[in-house]
Formats: sequence, C-alpha cells, structure tokens
Amino acid sequence: MALVDSTVWIDLLRGNDSPAVMTLRRLLAEGQAVTAPVILQEVLQGASSPANLQRLREHFLALPMVEPAPGGVTHAAAGELYARCRWQGVTPRSPHDCLIAQLAIEHDLPLLHDDRDFVALAGMDGRLRLMVVAPVS
Repeated sequence: MALVDSTVWIDLLRGNDSPAVMTLRRLLAEGQAVTAPVILQEVLQGASSPANLQRLREHFLALPMVEPAPGGVTHAAAGELYARCRWQGVTPRSPHDCLIAQLAIEHDLPLLHDDRDFVALAGMDGRLRLMVVAPVS
C-alpha cells in the first residue's frame, strides 16, 4: 500500500506518463493505491465540469482512504511539521503537503509524489518514507 499525492493523480488524469504515473498505474492494478480526504479535495477542486466532478468523486470515494486521527491530533502534528520547516528556513508551498506527509507517517505508508516539497519534509521528519520511482528508459 502507498499513499498517493494529488500531484501524481493529476498527472494520471492528464494522461502524462511520468515515472510516478507508471508506478501509480502498477499500484492501481495491484489494489495498493490509497488516498486521503485532503487529496480528494485537491483533486476535486480541479474538476473541469459538474459531470467531471461527479466522475472524480465516485472514483476517488471508491479507493481505500486513510483518515486523520480524531480530535485534531493529525492536524496539530502537521502544523508542528510546517513550523519546524519554517524554523529551518524551509517554507512548504502548501500546508496541505504537511497534512499529507503527516497522514503517511501516522499510517506508516510510503508516499508516492511528484512534488519537491515532500523531499524537504522528509528531511525534517525521517519517519516520512518517500517512494523511489525508476525513470522511464
């Protein structure tokens, strides 16, 4: 199982064949791709029409989904991760990335992504495991 960031889902939906998309295709075929509510939100907010929104919603709600811990625990930890980054002179472009990273950490899932901010986040918290994808040859 692997948590898949919206960057990879969006590339798949756009028909890109990046190494991360190729890995996502394999994960989907094996039933190993996982999403999260924040990733669902990021994908849906880019829908091109009401019909497209409905198709995306149905597809993504059918996927296995990891949930944040109750009581705001996950969000608090994501906020702490963002603050630790800032203290080290690194400001993630999206606070959602910290939440996604925290979800991957809490659920002990590797993260499939195509976003340089996750590399910086992994440097801040060694518990974040990033999937390494082989370049297409």
